Amino acid sequence: MSLQEDAFHCLCIKNPSRKVLEVQDLYQRNLTQVSSLQCQNAFIPDEQLIPGFPDKPELVPPLAVKKRAMHTIEGRAIAIHALAHIEFNAINLALDAIWRFSNMPTKFYRDWLLVAKEESEHFDLLQGHLAELGYFYGDFTAHNSLWEMVDKTKLDVLARMALVPRTMEARGLDAVPMIRDRFLQVKDMRMVEILDIILRDEIGHVEIGNYWFNYLCQARRLDPMRAFKDLCKQYKAPILRGPFNIDARKLAGFTDEELTHLVNQAS
Repeated sequence: MSLQEDAFHCLCIKNPSRKVLEVQDLYQRNLTQVSSLQCQNAFIPDEQLIPGFPDKPELVPPLAVKKRAMHTIEGRAIAIHALAHIEFNAINLALDAIWRFSNMPTKFYRDWLLVAKEESEHFDLLQGHLAELGYFYGDFTAHNSLWEMVDKTKLDVLARMALVPRTMEARGLDAVPMIRDRFLQVKDMRMVEILDIILRDEIGHVEIGNYWFNYLCQARRLDPMRAFKDLCKQYKAPILRGPFNIDARKLAGFTDEELTHLVNQAS
């Protein structure tokens, strides 16, 4: 099969643990050479099969997601579960980028395969720590805001790069340090270690989104600042509020001009 078909196959898998194993196997098989891409609309999948999602967790509006105090084991488990759900969706969004968008450079597919692999590792770490607390992925409710934006941008790779890695996932760069502090306060040092890994890798994932957004803007002769603003308006992207992790965003490739605009817009 082509890489496009392999990615679609992984995307359709409903069992989270099996998805993790299949994604990591796909990455290993393509370490030295990406298999035949065939990304010229030759592959016509059944989109009703995606995303492959287990029967649980139950999906609810964001404000209806269960919350508890962090000093309780259940409260910590709920917070970890929420992060695990984000990482599960992040596996799917990376796989979706591989099969959906044709005629991109080979580096595009290599980049998103790396993202899928690292997101699967994050999910595995979180699922493992959740099990140590006596809970499992699916035990609590979750919301699907990240995948909703993935679905909204399925017809335009530029919109996808602008509004998923550069907007939705970049929020993780801002949120992880605060979440880390909460786990540090309750002395959950294993979770602190996991969050350090996630932040390190997510900087790279957002950087990949920035790279391809700017590549596409150049190819389409668009001003990146104007294009991003127009896409946010067109797709009704969430308005970002501070605090922002400026250092992490700089490492991820945001320019000083973009960061100044971000801070001013939020003030």
